[in-house]
Amino acid sequence: MKGVSLPLQEETREADVLVVGGGMAGLCAAIAAARHGARTILMHDRPVLGGNASSECRVHICGADRHNSIPHMRETGILEELRLENLRRNPSKSYSLWDLILYEKAKFQPNLALLLNTSCFRAAMDGASLASVTGLQTTTQTLQTVRAKIYIDCSGDAILAPLSGAAFRMGREARDEFGESIAPEKADSKTMGMTCLFQSREYDRPQTFEPPAWARKFDRCEDLPYGKNGHAWWRMGYWWIELGGEHDSIHDTERLRDELLKITLGVWDHIKNRCPHREQAANWALEWLQFLPAKRESRRFVGDHILTQNDIESEGRFQDTVAYGGWSMDDHHPAGFEAVRLGAPATIFHRAPSPYGIPYRCLYSRNVANLMFAGRNASCTHAAMSSTRVMGTACSMGQAVGTAAALCIEAGLAPRQLCSRISRLQQILLQDDAYIPWLKQDLDPLTTNAKLSASQGDPEPVRDGINRQVGNDPHSWSCSPGDWIAYTFDRPSIVTEATLILDSAMDRNLQMSFHQKDDQLAGIPETMQKSFRVDILRSGRWTPFRHVTDNYMRLVRVAVGEAVEGVRVVFEKTWRAPRSRVYAFCVRQDRSADAQPKAAAADTAGRC
Repeated sequence: MKGVSLPLQEETREADVLVVGGGMAGLCAAIAAARHGARTILMHDRPVLGGNASSECRVHICGADRHNSIPHMRETGILEELRLENLRRNPSKSYSLWDLILYEKAKFQPNLALLLNTSCFRAAMDGASLASVTGLQTTTQTLQTVRAKIYIDCSGDAILAPLSGAAFRMGREARDEFGESIAPEKADSKTMGMTCLFQSREYDRPQTFEPPAWARKFDRCEDLPYGKNGHAWWRMGYWWIELGGEHDSIHDTERLRDELLKITLGVWDHIKNRCPHREQAANWALEWLQFLPAKRESRRFVGDHILTQNDIESEGRFQDTVAYGGWSMDDHHPAGFEAVRLGAPATIFHRAPSPYGIPYRCLYSRNVANLMFAGRNASCTHAAMSSTRVMGTACSMGQAVGTAAALCIEAGLAPRQLCSRISRLQQILLQDDAYIPWLKQDLDPLTTNAKLSASQGDPEPVRDGINRQVGNDPHSWSCSPGDWIAYTFDRPSIVTEATLILDSAMDRNLQMSFHQKDDQLAGIPETMQKSFRVDILRSGRWTPFRHVTDNYMRLVRVAVGEAVEGVRVVFEKTWRAPRSRVYAFCVRQDRSADAQPKAAAADTAGRC
């Protein structure tokens, strides 16, 4: 029988912004761009979103708070929204439900279209600008071509660099190129490696494990990184099961995955069958193996600024700071797991301040006019990237670059041209509850000129422009159920929107993790305001306007759209805590609107 050749189908789509890569950076970038009015497409080569944080890899989202060892430094904005949604709907910490939450946030976001299972492989150029990007959607055998105005690469491996000719780096810089003390003396092509994790579960009776013949064997604890103390906690696998830094961390991935599986199974065999303390693991069995390696490093784009070790150590106080980090410069040995044979540590945690700023100039290409990026492929040296690569920091960059892309579309600007309007980008990020160190939010004159009063205490911190505790200053008003806070105006004023930033327990750990530790929240923070009432003042009388009964979001926007003499919030109930903080309460007036403006559009799940 003669075979029939079926050609691939082809589809072409138009967008303002195309985001390539749906890990945490790309997801935040796409949501931010769409929320600020850009027609956005997110192209991702996997069936689930989240990248290293998804069910396929299950890596913790680390950031500037360093697993809450630095309280009040956690990334807010879109990442906080996702984490709070997860606490509400996924208290059992199921990774499949986490995948669902990420999918839902993108799938049902207005202005955002998803292209899942679509691997970017081709780009067309128009001079120094990208004209289109094409990916193969394997589930439909369809070539998906997207023509956009702005392109954002959050793919991790920076796939658009070789496809577009964008400048990039790979490997470690020489010490004297940027004066980085932790860099090697000579430049090389070595990188940090990739990891395959595992998960185990405890049962009520002994569980056996018979390793496959091809698994590696480790008879002694000393054969593993960090010796007998390095594998005492076997619930979630080990970051030091790592290879790839001495190979090509892109083109050798399949071969490295095979070797990582051999090591992973060998480590579990050691724990179950060879370790002197194996009896402690008698009732434990493997539940999950990671088959998609979680990468740390490959290509890094070159922007107008390359972030360095020295920038980080000096706290990155840039005029164009739009994101921040705070993880240590966690520089893994290129040999990874095999470093133990060299007598070297698997990583060195070089000190870094938390926070440090990341400038906008690190987030767009030096030579491709309409290309932006965020995540581990941002414009950094190897040394700086050893800190910026973690996903909490990637989310901070992603929200910044997605918002910037939307502003570029709105104003008809190339990414570099937005530098002249950087303060507007910064202020929009602050309004969206992103954090930019050392920068205050500029509040609407309707807020700053109003009379502020409260049922007790000093309410002034709610309009000081700093929406979290910094050092020992809480920058908040503390209240109990029944307390109220209010603005009153000299004359009736059209209030477009009232905004609250509430207490999501910034001193606690909101980590998504298969196994809970004592400091990790398993439900909505008890300090969060669950129910409150928004009142408006008319003709000298307070009347109820909106009643919120099931809130669990930190950022809450309440559309008003009416001329009033004042706005009051009466807090009725928390999620169990006797006291709670209010970090911000402000009102906004849309001066471009006519006398009867429409209510503000919803920006977050916390809008009422």
